[in-house]
This record gives sequence, C-alpha cells and structure tokens, in this order.
Amino acid sequence: MAKDYYQTLGVNRDASDKDIKQAYRRLAKQYHPDANPDNPSAEAKFKEINEAYEVLSDKDKRQTYDRFGTVNPQQAWGDARGASPNIDFGDLGDIFDSLFGRGGRSTNRSANPGSNFSGFARGDGQNIEQLVSISLREAYSGTTRLLNKGNRSIRVNIPAGAATGTKVRLSGEGEPGYSGGRTGDLYLVVQVSPDTLFERQGDDLYVDVKIDMFTALLGGEVEIPTLGRPVRLRVPAGTQSGRRFRLSGKGMPLLRRDDTYGDLYARVQITVPETLTDEQRQLVEQLKASFGGSTA
Repeated sequence: MAKDYYQTLGVNRDASDKDIKQAYRRLAKQYHPDANPDNPSAEAKFKEINEAYEVLSDKDKRQTYDRFGTVNPQQAWGDARGASPNIDFGDLGDIFDSLFGRGGRSTNRSANPGSNFSGFARGDGQNIEQLVSISLREAYSGTTRLLNKGNRSIRVNIPAGAATGTKVRLSGEGEPGYSGGRTGDLYLVVQVSPDTLFERQGDDLYVDVKIDMFTALLGGEVEIPTLGRPVRLRVPAGTQSGRRFRLSGKGMPLLRRDDTYGDLYARVQITVPETLTDEQRQLVEQLKASFGGSTA
C-alpha cells in the first residue's frame, strides 16, 4: 500500500511549502531520538516523518508522488518482467516475424549462438535515484547507510560536507541491461534535515546566541555552540542585539576537501529580565536617569 506522506505530516494535499516545513519542524522536534531516548516507536516515527518531508519538500518529487502515489513510478506499475515469468523471448521473436516478416529483426543469430533474442539491439540498464535522509550533524562528520538490495547488504559512505542534492554513486547497482548491455548505476540523493539549532547556508553555519543585558553593556565571555566543541567568544561592551560575530573555520567541512571548513556566524540576541523587584526597578531607574533619561 502506498504511503500517505501528507497524512504522515498532518497536512492537506494542497498544503504550501511553508505549511509542510512548519509541520515537519514541529513533528521532528516531537519525535527526535534525542528527545525520546530508548523509544523505538518514536525513532520509527521520526524516520517516517523524514521520508515524507524528503518527498514533499522537493517540487519534482512531490509532483511525481501526487501523480503516481510514489516517487518511483515503476513501483506503481509493477515490474513488467515479473508479471509474466514464463515468456519465451524466442516466441516473442516469432511474433515479430509474423507481424513484420524477417525484416522486423535481424536474421543473423550467429553472433550469439543459442539465443533467439540476440538480433535485438543491446540496451543499457537505467540509473536509479534513491533519497537518503541525514541530519546536519551527520553531514558535518560524515556517516554511513546500510542498503538492502535483494539478498545483499551494501554499506554506503556519505562523505563529510554532503549537502541536500549531493549524489553518491554506486556503480552497477541500478537496473540491469538487456542483450549484453551494462547495468545502470544507483545514485543516493542526500537530503539534509533542518537542524533545530543551526542554520546552514552553503558551507557556513548560523546560530543564535542569547546574552544577558549586563554582558551586552559591560562586555564579557560567552560560550558559542558549534558542531564540534563549544568555543568561548569575547563580547565587547556595548554589543547590540542582532550583531554577528564570525568564527573562522567553525562551519561545515567542504565536500572532499580535507581540513577545509566554512565559517560560523553567531547572531546575538539580548535578553532582559521579565520581572524586577522594587529594589531592582529603582536601581534601573537610577541607571536610566544617569543617561539623561534615555539609553538610546
């Protein structure tokens, strides 16, 4: 039975890209393995959510899914070769002969003795694309996926620095050819799931860092999260909300370029106390007065 990706994300079939992204973020946060340790059902649900988002967030894949109910139309129609396992290609050749005469195919069978189908042109197998979802942290460090293909398991390495749209080629793992044609290739198309903390733009990362009003006024050190180890950043006095600090080499690794990284940009968000005691309020009023009644 075809999977209903819209139902998985809890959106209508005419949902906008924004609605789909919002639904994904909400569900991904709810069922993320980090928030549900030792919960296999939550992990399975998280994988279903990622699979649905991989398809519905891609315009072309979504159009194909809406039309056929799958991102691989061949699955919707079944395998024509498997539908009639007792077909004799020699008999098929005779049918061509009866319809078109010997001109319908080559009469030279000596090139491949014993094959009644050798007169038809050789054809290479088609390439196959398959989506694979990884987290931003997996994209940072590189990861592996285990694919089951028939009775074989294939371990695939996804390199550090992979981005949405990166393709990993598995030679000879696509559709088989016919009449001696080569087997096609399998391409894993990477989909990097949005992260709840970091925003990726190319090879750079952006993160929001909250600092209190006193650190912003007086300056001080704050801890900045990265996809590696946290780092300390010296914030100068008078730092304004929205200011960005660039941390060189703390972004994403560049694909297949060893020891080369993008940058991390820390965006300051100044926080203020939500409540004050009477004494604290008086002190703040005095501070305000010392600025001549204005802190602008």
